[in-house]
Amino acid sequence: MLTFTDHGAPTALPTLLIVHGLFGSARNWGAIQRRLASDRRVVAVDMRNHGESFRAERHGYPEMAGDLAEVIEAIGGPVDLVGHSMGGKAAMQLALTRGDLVHRLVVADISPVAYGHSQVPLVEAMQALDLDGIAARSEADQRLAGAVADPGVRAFLLQSLDLKGDAPHWRLNLEVLGREMGKVTGWPGTEGRYEGPTLMLAGAESDYVRPEHRAETKRLFPNARFAKIPGAGHWLHADKPREFEAALRAFLA
Repeated sequence: MLTFTDHGAPTALPTLLIVHGLFGSARNWGAIQRRLASDRRVVAVDMRNHGESFRAERHGYPEMAGDLAEVIEAIGGPVDLVGHSMGGKAAMQLALTRGDLVHRLVVADISPVAYGHSQVPLVEAMQALDLDGIAARSEADQRLAGAVADPGVRAFLLQSLDLKGDAPHWRLNLEVLGREMGKVTGWPGTEGRYEGPTLMLAGAESDYVRPEHRAETKRLFPNARFAKIPGAGHWLHADKPREFEAALRAFLA
């Protein structure tokens, strides 16, 4: 089963399950998870091939949704489900195929469509990074700067670099993520409908959620509402954490 972190105590409110995006982990959500746990149990997972969770040869949305279903059945459901980017697609896949496990759904900055971009260059940059002798993230950042120009993206990626133990290593299965990238940026074309309350929450500065996606989103999620967080990009929970948290609380209440 997926590794997860657990905060808060069970209350009358459903457990909140948080699902991170590509190259992320549960630890990226630590501060938000702890604050949201003030009135309910909040669980955040490490997805397969990420963080401390198991490594697997397949990394498609049917498999990821199955992993989430296993967690929900173990912790008790239905849950309020929040997924960002890759995690948002996995959450949508679960809602469409196992809607009985999802009480409310929040999808952060992604649509149920295939995207044309690829994150393989980031995988290759991480694989090519010389980790020999690195003792601090600042050193890794300097070395990675030649391949990844954006300091914000470098900072995000380097959260998955483990500097403890005998030798630095990535807490990501980069080989599989690179090979399965077409599945990650794609969409399996899942049919069905999830008629539960759904919030499609986007960053106003991001181009991942577009007007032309709305019709397909409403077809699959007929009760979807759409909202944007001003000043936030694709990593909206990191750009505007307080505003993101407030939007979650308002919708889930």
